Amino acid sequence: MSELHLVSEILQWVAIVVGAVVLLGLARQIGVLHERSAPLGALVTDKGPDVGEVAPVFNVRDYHGRAVQIGGERAVGDLQLLLFLSPTCPMCEKLLPTARAFAEQEGLSAVIVSDGDEADHRRFVSTHDLGSVPYVVSPAIGMRFQISKVPYAVLIDHTGRIRAKGLTNTREHLESLLEAHATGYATLQQFLAARRRAAAEARVAVAGTEASRAALTRSGSAAPS
Repeated sequence: MSELHLVSEILQWVAIVVGAVVLLGLARQIGVLHERSAPLGALVTDKGPDVGEVAPVFNVRDYHGRAVQIGGERAVGDLQLLLFLSPTCPMCEKLLPTARAFAEQEGLSAVIVSDGDEADHRRFVSTHDLGSVPYVVSPAIGMRFQISKVPYAVLIDHTGRIRAKGLTNTREHLESLLEAHATGYATLQQFLAARRRAAAEARVAVAGTEASRAALTRSGSAAPS
């Protein structure tokens, strides 16, 4: 009889451990599926001024001769969106209407920064409706921010500090800059990584709690009446 009781004890503990492992595995799969559905966000590829640093300040003239300030202090709450484009980049041309609408809807002060041949700029400006968005032709700005790929965006807050940046091929990428700024992380990738760590810690804690609860239940049922 004692042998049967021992075997029963062992089997029940095995069941508890297996249950905890299964629960942890299910939680992990849910986390993976949730992660796959999360937005990728704008990828940071440059080696220029980092997020949190003061952005370089430029006082320049746009294509139409209007004075434009890049960086520097602005009115409280005023975010400046620098959009680095090329007049010969198909993706840039595709993104431009989306970026302009996004900036207007979000109340951002957008500035397009470009480089290249005069003929290409003339065609670009005449072809696209830029509205009131300044179009600045300045190799110096791109070099100072060390932009190597376009379209690329940099979000600067009212104190003149860089709050987010990255490649922006879609509206989702543009939105991720605001998400990164709102969460306090340099990039959306950092925010997602922190969320993954927190989710993993929570899954381990849940598995441990379930195992402890099952053990207490087993101990209570095994106590002599």
